[in-house]
Amino acid sequence: MRPATESEHTPGTHWSAKDHLAHLAGIEYRFIEMIRRHIDGDANPLGWKKAEGGYLTRDEIMARVHELTEAWAVKHRSLSMSEVVALGQQARAATLTLLGELTDEQLGEKLPGAPWADGTLGGVLGVNADHAGMHWAWLTEGLAAAAGK
Repeated sequence: MRPATESEHTPGTHWSAKDHLAHLAGIEYRFIEMIRRHIDGDANPLGWKKAEGGYLTRDEIMARVHELTEAWAVKHRSLSMSEVVALGQQARAATLTLLGELTDEQLGEKLPGAPWADGTLGGVLGVNADHAGMHWAWLTEGLAAAAGK
């Protein structure tokens, strides 16, 4: 529950391990939503097309991601650790349900505008593990730095 890392959106705000776990569930849900929109034929499944055409740059996407994930963390900060773990379990169950519905061909389709992995549906789903590993590294480094102060 103690502060571990600084928010990438709101300087001076710190995330705990619980915030990181809640964030991972939120991102997993966003990937599921994007893929479902793509499968349903949405021409802008990420929701990040520029008004003049084309897609946002990776930096523009990440700025939006940081804004959205900060709001998600704040919204879920009052949950208990058990509730946050359950949120992650629900997100993973939804991912597994989606995987069971997709064909091999669909897993190889490109998700328009996706900057993650190779941009395919399968790659985007697979990036969740890398994403969790990245947060684990940030979290352990942040906690170690805080303990050394």
